[in-house]
Amino acid sequence: MPEIHSTKKDPSPGKSSEREMSFWDHLDELRWHLVRSIVAVVILAIVAFIFKDFIFTKIILAPIRPDFLTTRLLCGFSEIVGVSALCLDNSGLEIINIRMSGQFLTHMYISIMAGVIVGFPYILHEIWSFIQPALKPTEKKYSGGTVLVCSILFITGVLFSYFLIVPLTINFLGTYQVSEAVANNVSLSSYISTVVSVSLSVGIVFELPVFVFFLTKVGILTPAYLKKNRKYMLVILLVLSAIITPPDVFSQILVVIPLLGLYELSIAIANRVFKNRESELAG
Repeated sequence: MPEIHSTKKDPSPGKSSEREMSFWDHLDELRWHLVRSIVAVVILAIVAFIFKDFIFTKIILAPIRPDFLTTRLLCGFSEIVGVSALCLDNSGLEIINIRMSGQFLTHMYISIMAGVIVGFPYILHEIWSFIQPALKPTEKKYSGGTVLVCSILFITGVLFSYFLIVPLTINFLGTYQVSEAVANNVSLSSYISTVVSVSLSVGIVFELPVFVFFLTKVGILTPAYLKKNRKYMLVILLVLSAIITPPDVFSQILVVIPLLGLYELSIAIANRVFKNRESELAG
């Protein structure tokens, strides 16, 4: 087995400030980072499991209630502009359970996913703690605040999706009919899958500026390349939005708009990183 070495600070007095880590040392270090992340998710999942009523009534099932924040805001806006179609009404959606263990398994699933979402900053911190010792001093300097930025982008994406994309998606798919003879009785698992998958997908896509930062830092991307391929990226984002959202035009447009904004932000970030990198190479 080949030996993989990196350095890590040794806190023991009288010893060298750095020591080499073998391949097995890395595995052992990674194991404990994973264990701590899993423990954090489990603890948060237990808390979410206990507060079942709040999680389901106030969060998961809230988008179908007429007093949901987005519904009230859109209805108020529709009155101002005189476009009644903007006023959503998801209260007529019937959610049913068709399996004996369906509600219990859904409760378990949502508790775990709540643990992952709430614990995402800590999980990211553990991952970064494992990666950071292998970085060079200059790389550590420019990657400061990575965990905070990634956490903010992820949470922003999840909230954007939950408050805007999810209710519009529910409204479109919940009221769409191929015939009046076919009623929409949505299963609990289908509803939960839509809410969770859309929210998580958009949260991950909101990490785009971070990916661009690191790819530019290692020389894979350049600002000129991003600008040159802006029109192609628009097509890619349209396709991506069609993949990560249910097949309705409203959700896809609402995904594309912030992603285009993120892409422009990524260009600005890449431009700054590229200039710093060129200065370092010239110096």
